[in-house]
Amino acid sequence: MTFSELLALMLLCLCGWFWLDSARTREIGVQAARAACRREGVQFLDETVSSRSLRFVRDEDGRLCPQRVYEFEYSVSGNDRVRGSVTLRSKEVVMLEIGTQGVPTFTLH
Repeated sequence: MTFSELLALMLLCLCGWFWLDSARTREIGVQAARAACRREGVQFLDETVSSRSLRFVRDEDGRLCPQRVYEFEYSVSGNDRVRGSVTLRSKEVVMLEIGTQGVPTFTLH
């Protein structure tokens, strides 16, 4: 196996790991958004979140880790669609934004 083949294999494994990690993190975002909507008494729409941003930040220990922001939609009256967001650092929810009267409510964990 040549060096370039080994490098390509390592890159492929890294991409696969990142994809699986993103899928797991997305599911945590869905669960957090669903729980927040239930807590606020609003309807979580489409049972999904969509990725808004990804960047690398330092955690409390100073290590570099991915921070992902996901958007979701919910309905207060059943006839409207309102956007909320959930921010995860690694696999930890650090902020969740949802507001039922047009005023955002931020939840920090």
